[in-house]
Amino acid sequence: MNKMDILNKIKEEEVEFIYLQFTDIFGIMKNVAITVSELERALNNEIVFDGSSIDGFVRIEESDMYLYPDTDTFLVYPWYSSFGKEARFICDIYDSEGKPFEGDPRYVLKRVLNEAKEMGYSIKIGPECEFFLFNTDEFGKPTLITHDDASYFDLAPVDLGENARREMVLTLNKMGYEVEASHHEVAPGQHEIDLKCDDALYSADKIVTFKQVVRKIAKNHGLHATFMPKPIYGIPGSGLHTNIYVYKGDENLFYDKDDKLNLSKEAYSFIAGIMEHAKAICAITNPNVNSYKRLVSGYEAPMYISWSCKNRSPLIRVPSRINKNARIELRSPDPSCNPYLALAVIIKAGLDGIKRGLKPCEPVDRNLYEITDEERLEVGIDLLPQSLREAVKELKRDELIKEALGSHVYNRFIEAKEMEWKEYKSVVTSWEVERYLTKY
Repeated sequence: MNKMDILNKIKEEEVEFIYLQFTDIFGIMKNVAITVSELERALNNEIVFDGSSIDGFVRIEESDMYLYPDTDTFLVYPWYSSFGKEARFICDIYDSEGKPFEGDPRYVLKRVLNEAKEMGYSIKIGPECEFFLFNTDEFGKPTLITHDDASYFDLAPVDLGENARREMVLTLNKMGYEVEASHHEVAPGQHEIDLKCDDALYSADKIVTFKQVVRKIAKNHGLHATFMPKPIYGIPGSGLHTNIYVYKGDENLFYDKDDKLNLSKEAYSFIAGIMEHAKAICAITNPNVNSYKRLVSGYEAPMYISWSCKNRSPLIRVPSRINKNARIELRSPDPSCNPYLALAVIIKAGLDGIKRGLKPCEPVDRNLYEITDEERLEVGIDLLPQSLREAVKELKRDELIKEALGSHVYNRFIEAKEMEWKEYKSVVTSWEVERYLTKY
């Protein structure tokens, strides 16, 4: 939509408030709200905010930041607030000199996508977003009590969240987001909604918007939606399985009808690139202490740096190898990640594999949840990081992933995660109290 189309749509829909949205480096959505009377200024890139108040942005002496709305992200929300209708833009962030702000996660992804474009490639992403729905208490505060005892693909009345999930899907459709599938997941209270693939940048935009929509509708149903990777011990955690398609013009770059697995040499190299950088990537795709409570054996999350066309236990699965549907699925990311940064480092690693002509190890088609450490070492399968601390150490060693993030994001991310680990180490948990208080 051009500027005039947007102004006409705002008038036609009787929109009262407009949100100019962006994320901090940790993927938390932020916004500056304006009234319709300020829209002209916003579309002229004249809205300023204080960057020093945003985690990981700038120091106070560099604080003035400008919001440049991406008009392709304009949409009117299909709901009414107490103030009337609302609309939004997702914005790029610029500094006071009119240059893209290198700490803007959206800019980080754009930079990597430009690299792909220079290689003649376009990249699409299909996200599979998992989340939990929990009951709230009498004060509206979230609990860890699930709203159902359902399991994989169950239906109402066993799946009591079906009404909320159905409304989420219909709302996303009204916003122009195509939903490929939605269903109850393995754990009680756990759900999945899969979005149709789109250009990588707009897929990242859709993921942050998806989280907003899910939380809002859950609240309307008296539930709390969380994208915490592992809220409850002993059941599976939530992932953000990421399907990656690479095209050269109209041709799917990953497909080769003459290969025994129907995969091109570029597909093999892309897989190998991700595997080579997988440990450092984990710091971004699995960015908090709780993320590593999910990456354990027996709960449908990957632990091992391997790939397969036949089973779901490795890090990378190749689910479809039929012409335009040829893709790879990275199973390690979780929904607490910043999708812009996560996609940037994943794509950067894959492109590195293609540039260097890397070849992956042989696919591992057995169930890796049943493999012993001795068997794993014998066949040379490496482990993903087992903690945030380990992942951050790997990130520090990986120059390519540092390059993908840029020095600004890299330095502030490392600083924040080292502080998070230091604080976590000092906390006395309920597990420790239960185990040691009476024993000693």
